Amino acid sequence: MSANKTNRGLGRGFDYLMPQGVDSVLYKQGENRIQKLFIKDIRPNPNQPRKEFKAELLEELASSIKLHGVLQPILVSDSSDSGYIIIAGERRWRASQIAGLDTIPALVRTMEDLEQLEVSIVENIQRVDLSPLEQAMSIHRLHEIFGLSYEAIARKLNKAESTVNNTARLIKLPDTAKQALSEGSISEGHARAILSLDKYPEFQETLLGSIIKNGWSVRQAEQFAVGIKKDSSAKKAGRNAQSTNPSTERLSKVFGRKVTVRNMAKGGRLVIEFTSDDDFDSLVELLGGVNSKN
Repeated sequence: MSANKTNRGLGRGFDYLMPQGVDSVLYKQGENRIQKLFIKDIRPNPNQPRKEFKAELLEELASSIKLHGVLQPILVSDSSDSGYIIIAGERRWRASQIAGLDTIPALVRTMEDLEQLEVSIVENIQRVDLSPLEQAMSIHRLHEIFGLSYEAIARKLNKAESTVNNTARLIKLPDTAKQALSEGSISEGHARAILSLDKYPEFQETLLGSIIKNGWSVRQAEQFAVGIKKDSSAKKAGRNAQSTNPSTERLSKVFGRKVTVRNMAKGGRLVIEFTSDDDFDSLVELLGGVNSKN
């Protein structure tokens, strides 16, 4: 980055730092010019929000690099005491090692920690897709450590402020729910339903267990949460979590009537609807061959 620091940051930052083409950059002088750096002199950014890289995807990228080279330079900052620190492009750096390269094209910039983290978050969220928890931790850093408002973060990420707020709240999940979300046992929608019960922590675990054990949809989880907040009764809240599924649809065809399942914190109820007394008698006969009038 130029020695003149009056226009630093992502206002002009990301497009400027990571240009779509490199021709114009090649003509810039000094620190703005693309350099070939030894891979051994480069290390990951400790503030990098992405912590896991899928081996199969790195292998695919390495194969492409063997054929075509590194098409886009990585972005690094110069740390005089420990070489270069990656700001954006860690996947390319890792894949280049797998491909057996000794050097990699890089744009060298001198940036503050905030700028480094901002660029890493933008690249990962918009290009690689962080997991919900990784996004939450990244947004939390920007908000708590660097003092950025959620509105400012939303502008930088080109997302709605409500989306950023909802994502950031995921770090407040109970550890068991964080683990389930990380493993894919629950979705982000499920996690938000659990979060809505932050004033009823004893029921957060109940809801988590019901989602995993009974396969509750996000809608069912939300209904349970609403019921808890109304009367703090897991049993009554569970009754509200009513839905259909392939099994109830098959039963509906067999009985010729609407069939739903009401999942509760423990077990549930199968509900077969009828339209009149005569219809009820017909249903009883269908179920057991017993005439209810006898």
